[in-house]
Amino acid sequence: MANIIASPETLEVESISKTTDDKPTPATEPKPTGQPEQVAAGENLYLIGRPTLKQFIRYVRGHTVNPPDQGTLTEEWQAAQTVVRALEKEEAGLADNPPMRSMGLEYASFLTEFLKDPLVRHNFNTVSTEVAFVELDRMVVYQKHIDLDFARQLESKLGSAPTEDQILKTCLPYDHPQPPVKWSRAGHDTYVFMSPSNDMRFLGAMRLESGHIKDYPPPGNVVGVVGIAVGFGSNFLNAIYAENRLILNNGSHRAYALRKMGVTHVPCIVQHVSSRDELDLVAPSEVRHDPDFYLKHPRPTMLRDYFNPKLYKIMPVRRRLRQITVRFEVEDYSVPAL
Repeated sequence: MANIIASPETLEVESISKTTDDKPTPATEPKPTGQPEQVAAGENLYLIGRPTLKQFIRYVRGHTVNPPDQGTLTEEWQAAQTVVRALEKEEAGLADNPPMRSMGLEYASFLTEFLKDPLVRHNFNTVSTEVAFVELDRMVVYQKHIDLDFARQLESKLGSAPTEDQILKTCLPYDHPQPPVKWSRAGHDTYVFMSPSNDMRFLGAMRLESGHIKDYPPPGNVVGVVGIAVGFGSNFLNAIYAENRLILNNGSHRAYALRKMGVTHVPCIVQHVSSRDELDLVAPSEVRHDPDFYLKHPRPTMLRDYFNPKLYKIMPVRRRLRQITVRFEVEDYSVPAL
């Protein structure tokens, strides 16, 4: 019998992993002496007024360099709350019935290649799905923070005037550019994966046959293999259309960067959800936890809020790495025959 644990953790740069004797040892090389402190810091934009005051204070204290005192944070949150309450009246219904435009024949060659991608065929086949142009400002969002350094990198890569082809491949990158990642064995039953990307995740366990594994000498006469997969999501800009609202499901940083550059409409994979049961299958945990806020609230959090200075706080934050530890346990014993 085997017990498998995949525990994602967000660690600071000076992170540690456990060895077989449970004594912490460095999982990354130490920073060179004399390295400026600012190298380990970045900038985040964080939406305030929507999360609770407790959530806001907890985030600031846990992530920022030299966080302000609680009184200052409370005043900032209360000011944002006042704006939120006003928007709930002035912009009630703004998220309803967002426009979408199907991609025409001029995109046929792109769509032909894009739809060949196995990640498209296997990850977007649960509900009715299309590729369409959507309006960024009308999208509902659940992501509370934006890594501004990463967004600036995207802007720099695209240049001041991105072409239509660049926008297509940024939103729907079927070549799957992969962030840097390192992984190693940390004990006889433990493996550790680390990446600066928050998109790294536990992808699940896979049942494999010996024929699936090539160019690897078998340790014996293999009868079955359990694969424990860690990697990245499909990385397509995608959204969920449910109850006449469009919720951004993946691609917040690209959506932010493109909108900041003046792009108003982008290509997006849209999953059409016809019931709350289907929503439970494809929606992120934040939406599943409180679907009425995203689908029924008069004025939920929207992507346009990232650009309202009264609704966000920009703060210096400590750089972090994403760590996923995979640990397995094998039990081998005899039982009486029946």
